[in-house]
Amino acid sequence: MIRNPKFFVFFTLSVAWLCLTGMGRAPARKVYVKTLKNGHYQLMVEGRPYIVKGVCYNPIPIGESHDFDFWSDPGQPWKKDGQLMQKMGVNTVRFYQPGEDLEAVKKVVSELYELYGIRSMMGHWLGFWNYPSPFYDDEAFRKRVKEEVLAMVEALKDEDGILFWVLGNENNYSFAGKVNPWSSERIDKLGDEQQCMLLRAKVYYSFIDELAKEIHRIDPGHPVVMGNGELICLDSANGFAKNIDIVGCVIYRGKTFGNLFSNLRNTYDKPLVFIEFGCDAYNAYEKKEDEASQADFLESQWSEIYRNLAGSEDGVGNCLGGAMFEWTDEWWKHNDYDQAGWSIHDTESNWSNGSYYFDIKAERNMNMNEEWFGIVGLEPEKAYGVNKRVPRKAYYLMREFWKSPYDVKKDRKQKAENR
Repeated sequence: MIRNPKFFVFFTLSVAWLCLTGMGRAPARKVYVKTLKNGHYQLMVEGRPYIVKGVCYNPIPIGESHDFDFWSDPGQPWKKDGQLMQKMGVNTVRFYQPGEDLEAVKKVVSELYELYGIRSMMGHWLGFWNYPSPFYDDEAFRKRVKEEVLAMVEALKDEDGILFWVLGNENNYSFAGKVNPWSSERIDKLGDEQQCMLLRAKVYYSFIDELAKEIHRIDPGHPVVMGNGELICLDSANGFAKNIDIVGCVIYRGKTFGNLFSNLRNTYDKPLVFIEFGCDAYNAYEKKEDEASQADFLESQWSEIYRNLAGSEDGVGNCLGGAMFEWTDEWWKHNDYDQAGWSIHDTESNWSNGSYYFDIKAERNMNMNEEWFGIVGLEPEKAYGVNKRVPRKAYYLMREFWKSPYDVKKDRKQKAENR
């Protein structure tokens, strides 16, 4: 029984006001992963299922190197690229690291989304490419990296174009000392190489977990992705990185991802998004551009991604999509320290991978060409302030694949049989 009519009126109006303003309830999650009844993982964006149809995006012009500030490029390459991406069906780009000017970063993220409907996976290297090497067991180093990451999140969290936060890339390759090695006195005291590697994994993944907790506190509306090379050391991550929402894998296994989907489910049961995969468009054996092989490999890779999306009948159902490496060629990449080479499209291979069998017979089996992974090629000639973009065969194939993936594959098979 209401004993005070004035209180009743005040209470009713207060509740109405809270409902209208959204106060008094937890903030809505803009982006989150939904677990279906069958255990499959489905990405939800603004209340609707979302498949990440992405590309890694690093629009360095010919003649510049990795440290070029494209965020402030007066040519605004993201506008030319955004138009081409939109026509292709790209809905997501992956940035590896924000620029120092976060206002410029915000402008690019905003315009990609507002003009072309393209969302951004915003990444951070976590100091992996710092010089000297990263020291994840050093408190001062961790503090500095944490401040950078949280500043990025604070500056960009309210942008409608943000999809994920991606922490790291292939940082786990440093645990065995093969890439950007790091250690500490307490780690080295263990003596045994395997034990040292396991402690580095614990240190790093615990730091990732700490970052994820802080990001969730600041921004509950966007998932945190942990970038990892292959599935290496994810058994350790399972014990120390509980607050990660999604695993982001960098994978170069050729046409097929093999048992990756089921292995991840059994090792570190988190949703999967490919943050880097693909095929170069140069045949190192025949020494010529090879658009057909690139398109063929990408189609096979995307077919496996689709077979393992939520709701698939014969897949694992833990995949959310992926970002292909990459949107445009990177002319600077073969030898970053040779400025003269930044304007040359180098055809010398950087490494070997037998899974890309079409040119593995190249000299010394060196068949992976870092400067030729673009779905879109670049020409020295400029148009509207940026190097001219030349879409490759993969561009047009993926445009059709994303419209109707199974019909495209069936159509190509029928054409092959009719030849």
